[in-house]
Amino acid sequence: MHFSIPETESRSGDSGGSAYVAYNIHVNGVLHCRVRYSQLLGLHEQLRKEYGANVLPAFPPKKLFSLTPAEVEQRREQLEKYMQAVRQDPLLGSSETFNSFLRRAQQVPTEEVSLEVLLSNGQKVLVNVLTSDQTEDVLEAVAAKLDLPDDLIGYFSLFLVREKEDGAFSFVRKLQEFELPYVSVTSLRSQEYKIVLRKSYWDSAYDDDVMENRVGLNLLYAQTVSDIERGWILVTKEQHRQLKSLQEKVSKKEFLRLAQTLRHYGYLRFDACVADFPEKDCPVVVSAGNSELSLQLRLPGQQLREGSFRVTRMRCWRVTSSVPLPSGSTSSPGRGRGEVRLELAFEYLMSKDRLQWVTITSPQAIMMSICLQSMVDELMVKKSGGSIRKMLRRRVGGTLRRSDSQQAVKSPPLLESPDATRESMVKLSSKLSAVSLRGIGSPSTDASASDVHGNFAFEGIGDEDL
Repeated sequence: MHFSIPETESRSGDSGGSAYVAYNIHVNGVLHCRVRYSQLLGLHEQLRKEYGANVLPAFPPKKLFSLTPAEVEQRREQLEKYMQAVRQDPLLGSSETFNSFLRRAQQVPTEEVSLEVLLSNGQKVLVNVLTSDQTEDVLEAVAAKLDLPDDLIGYFSLFLVREKEDGAFSFVRKLQEFELPYVSVTSLRSQEYKIVLRKSYWDSAYDDDVMENRVGLNLLYAQTVSDIERGWILVTKEQHRQLKSLQEKVSKKEFLRLAQTLRHYGYLRFDACVADFPEKDCPVVVSAGNSELSLQLRLPGQQLREGSFRVTRMRCWRVTSSVPLPSGSTSSPGRGRGEVRLELAFEYLMSKDRLQWVTITSPQAIMMSICLQSMVDELMVKKSGGSIRKMLRRRVGGTLRRSDSQQAVKSPPLLESPDATRESMVKLSSKLSAVSLRGIGSPSTDASASDVHGNFAFEGIGDEDL
């Protein structure tokens, strides 16, 4: 999870009080809340009381006099590093003290409201929730509305998306457990932001658990048909004909079994962006799934091609952000900044003794990092002999609120004819080690080592495995 404080605001005090600086805390690239220095200091003091000063990262000290613009900027940077360090600490980041602070900071007066949640096929599910309900509460309410069994709720997650002009979804982030979904989506003050229900796992073997239930089967079926229609799943004309035939027979399980064999089944696709693979400033389309990042690209005068990077060969990765000041700007720190530039960089094992940095520049870099981490988590559970069910944490004493009126998952229409403009793809190379990659060298040194995500699923390999 990525915390940032990219900007500050000068705000007037209540009842004519003195003005103060508000720090805008962003979670995974989206504004979560605005807090004062005193609130963050209170959090720090509470954590120090519970865990001891030796465990905590450095916190910017109080100042006796008003801060200069330069000091405001320095404090912003220090608070950002503090929040990142706390969240990345396994003990502090998962503590109730830290997560309750994030919930309270987003808190609004509690009242009952209607919240619209979309399924992958665009179907609307309207649920009655409280403004103070957390992500898990809303997920349970949606499950109740659809009559999805308790033991399958954890196979699905809620995602914040931006609906584009053509109706396609651009995924912003997975909603975190400490969030209040109603507040998160309404605070963005734009009708283009929606909440979508989608499966949360990557290994298609878990489909078997979900498909045994009627509602689970319908959700997977609707998602898969939608992914095929939007071109996320790669389908040949013959495969398309077979899928449509199974649709006509209402053979949903057989439809999904065939879909599971297709390239990019169950992948999450991102908006077009830029990478330095296989050459600098190369336009690519990134997809995440099946324990890999896939890059679709077209080199000058060549056919559409694809390169794949397995997460087990990524030694580590990091997300970096920069907010450049406009050229010649004299704006005070924290104001008048340009658009945030996000980059995902990962160190990849190209051959037995050669690691190479690869960089993707995209507004969705944080979401890509979240996908990588969840794929690694899933691999580690499987490697340890555990079950994905053990990853699905339920609140102690939590009860599922059953809806008075339930809603069926609508069966999607038959697949339309294949898009004649879609091209088939070929692998970029049978061996990535044979491709000349232009790396970025070591990532910039302005961020601390704690910003790097180590990969516990990393495997040392030899040339014969590539």
